[in-house]
Amino acid sequence: MTRQNKFKTLRLFALHEFIQLYFTKSDWLKIGYLTDSIELIEDHPRLLRSLDFKDDDYEGNSLQVLSKLISENASNLYEIERFIEAKKQTQNQRPVSIPEFVSTVQTRQPERVITFAPDVFRIPDKSLDSNVLSVMMPFDGKFSGTYTAIRNVCRRLGVECRRADDIWDNSILIQDVFDLIFTSKAVITDFTDRNPNVFYETGVAHTLGKLVVPITQSVADIPFDLRHHRALTYLPNTEGLLKLEKDLERKLTKVFS
Repeated sequence: MTRQNKFKTLRLFALHEFIQLYFTKSDWLKIGYLTDSIELIEDHPRLLRSLDFKDDDYEGNSLQVLSKLISENASNLYEIERFIEAKKQTQNQRPVSIPEFVSTVQTRQPERVITFAPDVFRIPDKSLDSNVLSVMMPFDGKFSGTYTAIRNVCRRLGVECRRADDIWDNSILIQDVFDLIFTSKAVITDFTDRNPNVFYETGVAHTLGKLVVPITQSVADIPFDLRHHRALTYLPNTEGLLKLEKDLERKLTKVFS
């Protein structure tokens, strides 16, 4: 390999390293238009797909396409370098944003912050409401007494109580549920009958660092790994629901004080 070719290869590797870390689909398409190679970018069977899905073969696909772009036209190397330099300047000028803290279990922001980007739902443009309690329970009429008991407690404490079927802001119910959990200070989850939706919603609440208050008519319905959370048990009769109100009021008074 000549010295000139070696230098060219090193430049290629440097570009590839940056592209792996920072390139988006939009960046690849822009490169395609700048180098008159849009068909190469769009028609590649794996490049954009492996980028979207963060597949392991993205590293090889991106290097393959980058090498082809440069081999087809030497001036493409300069075009891509100029594009990347401009992108670096834009990144350096972008103000550093402080991540929004939505956890209600942690009292202070942790040193390590993980950024996640779910594709089942989107992060809502809403903030945490310290006076909202959300309730996750099956959409079944037999739980109406339980929900009434919870609402009675919230009314006495001056807390806003909301359940997913109380709202309809989105066409997809799971987005409403996520929005509600995201903005709530605490979440009550009723594990009675081991409803799979409640299990899923509890997982979302724990992932967002929410204070979760589990309740159930039977301790056996709570997954073994969650039993250390000391669920409040109740019976679905008048006496049992009155006891649930008293237990919840003691618990929620501390949470919303």
